[in-house]
Amino acid sequence: MMNWHALQSMEDLERLVERSFHRPCLIYKHSTRCGISTMARYRLEDHWDLPEDALEPYFLDLLQHRALSDEIARRFEVRHESPQVLLIVQGRCICHASHLDISLPALKSCLEQWSQVEG
Repeated sequence: MMNWHALQSMEDLERLVERSFHRPCLIYKHSTRCGISTMARYRLEDHWDLPEDALEPYFLDLLQHRALSDEIARRFEVRHESPQVLLIVQGRCICHASHLDISLPALKSCLEQWSQVEG
């Protein structure tokens, strides 16, 4: 089961970056007006089988927090898209995906590749 953390402020983003030095963090940028965004979110939630300590998931409602979404794009040097996931490790984005490319197997693959490089 996913336990989303709200991402609603620049302070939340700073805490997420700090946390990413201890545990990988996932940012999910969601548009409440987009069917694809809703489908991508449910695909993650329905298939989520990662241990609670493997990855810390954060949820951003980008319609309510567009400035924060823009800051995420700037800081991690990724083009803004919606829906979009970013995997943040040690303060940097190690992979990102959008739309129908968002999947749990893809996230697991990114984590595995990162752990092999860092391990």
